[in-house]
Amino acid sequence: MTDTQKTNLLGLSPEKLVAFFESIGEKKFRATQVMKWIHQKGAESFDEMTDVSKKLRAKLEGICEIRAPEIVTQNISTDGTRKWIIRTEGGNNNCVEAVLIPDGDRATLCVSSQVGCSLDCSFCSTGKQGFNRNLTAAEIIGQVWIAIKSFGPMDPNGPRRVTNVVMMGMGEPLMNFEPVVDAMTLMMHDNAYGLSKRRVTLSTSGVVPRIYDLVKRTDVSLAVSLHAPNNELRNELVPINKKYPIEELLAACQHYLDNLPDKRHITIEYTVMAGVNDQEEHARQLSKLLENLECKINLIPFNPFPHSGYDKPSNNQTRRFQKILADDGYTVTVRTTRGDDIDAACGQLVGDFMDKTRRSQKYIELRQVAE
Repeated sequence: MTDTQKTNLLGLSPEKLVAFFESIGEKKFRATQVMKWIHQKGAESFDEMTDVSKKLRAKLEGICEIRAPEIVTQNISTDGTRKWIIRTEGGNNNCVEAVLIPDGDRATLCVSSQVGCSLDCSFCSTGKQGFNRNLTAAEIIGQVWIAIKSFGPMDPNGPRRVTNVVMMGMGEPLMNFEPVVDAMTLMMHDNAYGLSKRRVTLSTSGVVPRIYDLVKRTDVSLAVSLHAPNNELRNELVPINKKYPIEELLAACQHYLDNLPDKRHITIEYTVMAGVNDQEEHARQLSKLLENLECKINLIPFNPFPHSGYDKPSNNQTRRFQKILADDGYTVTVRTTRGDDIDAACGQLVGDFMDKTRRSQKYIELRQVAE
């Protein structure tokens, strides 16, 4: 067995790790031992696993590996935000980005699920870069592993260096279903990262059938990138809406909530763009649209990027929009822009990869025509 055929244990879910050890004739408890060494203590080699026999360590060395994605760069913003450019399998042109945002005793890690994005939301710079491929579970959970290790040796008894994880980085998580579910399972498992199901959030642009599948597999928190209060506008901003319109999306969200074991809400993400979706009538439409859904609303002022065609709204306009919703009884927050000096703000993650869709080339050509 060559190195390229070795099983990367970093990305195996708890169930798959148990199955792997059974497949090589070992007891189930070995999976627990190894999982703790990898995800709680940050072991990079089997030699570090001192409570595992030398014989088994040698056996694992021959057929397994613990391989995280390669860090290309780490940048730290003036506000403490950290951004990593991470090289995935496939060479130099397959890089994604992950961002850690500190906030008091909280630290939220924004994790990517695809190299690029398989969708093409009109206001997102990541989407304009096109799409290359889905990330593996090891490449997804590897972002959590990298972020925690960036603070020094991992200590399961020390303070949490990552308290929240949001699947809001590059890509549409529900278009990479199995690896994302495996990675989130590790995030929440007591023998791995032990995060609360309320502190692991998957954000989707509205892949409706997969929302129904998701609740059968996990009970993470759900966020929906809505960005418009009606189908006509959302068709323009979020093209997947043409396939799964708002009514179907909200029905899927309600089904998700109804099938959770506890009372929860959906987070509605709404990127506010000047003169596009920020008018008082839009706020009233949004209020009416969401009146029967248990939710909170997160307003995200648009972060400009070259030739996007959209502008950031004024603070006053955003606050007026917020007030209309708040007066109707909604919990509404306005997301503070963090890490924009290192291009780590929402909608600014672009990575560096070979676009298989030619979407990036078409976008460049349109920009050239406009100029």
